[in-house]
Amino acid sequence: MAKSGDDLAFPQRVYAIVANVPRGRVITYGAIAYLLGDPRKAREVGWAMAATPDKEPPIPAHRVINARGELSGGAAFGGYAVQRARLEADGVEFLADGRVDLDRYLWLPEVRRDRLPDDQ
Repeated sequence: MAKSGDDLAFPQRVYAIVANVPRGRVITYGAIAYLLGDPRKAREVGWAMAATPDKEPPIPAHRVINARGELSGGAAFGGYAVQRARLEADGVEFLADGRVDLDRYLWLPEVRRDRLPDDQ
């Protein structure tokens, strides 16, 4: 099946959002999908993040976490310990259970948090 132009541009659109996540903040896969107009594409966001290209400046892929505030720990980030260390170096503190407090650290451009669906 051929991909439409929008499908081909999807990873680049993901990377454009992630590139803007400031130090000390995180964003979720679902929030990125929502911002791109299809909240059902969180899994596709994950696939794009797993294939993050080497760029200068680098895309801060370590700032993307899941909707529960948990780290994915995938190989794309160097594993859980590497992702956590990079977030801590950015100034993100972790809760006692190892999660990130999304109420404190979630970054959303140009949208109010109270407008996102609960599962984002």
